[in-house]
Amino acid sequence: MYTTQIEQQLTILLRRVQRIHFTTSGGEVEMDRSAYGILCRLVDEGPQRLGSLAHAFGLDPSTITRQVQSLENTGWVARHADPTDRRASLLDVTDEGREVLVATRDRRREWLKFTLRDWTPEEMDEFGRLIEKFNRSIERVVEDWENGTNQNGAPA
Repeated sequence: MYTTQIEQQLTILLRRVQRIHFTTSGGEVEMDRSAYGILCRLVDEGPQRLGSLAHAFGLDPSTITRQVQSLENTGWVARHADPTDRRASLLDVTDEGREVLVATRDRRREWLKFTLRDWTPEEMDEFGRLIEKFNRSIERVVEDWENGTNQNGAPA
């Protein structure tokens, strides 16, 4: 059955992703997975409130608060007043945080480039398209569960 093969391969992928992180996080500055994810989100999508980050990662606000505080302590993230609500603050990446993220992303992308060196451009395009589709499907199911609108008979 297809789901058996997909589940098995996802399990292997998750283990390998951990290895990718350890292999590519080396350099002048160490960056843990949570820091990488938060910095990527802030760089890719712009400044955000703490609650938005917690929701995006499916984490309790206290957990994301600790992770963000660590990033603030390293000088990679700073808080600024939210122009739409001065009582709230937005988190944004500092110049130093952006530099560290760019260097880490470059190492990861070089690693992937080397890993995929035997793939054709068509295979890479297809893989990118399918993994993006898979991620959108996961997001849709999670949103349905959170909103209580799981109408498709998916397991809860």
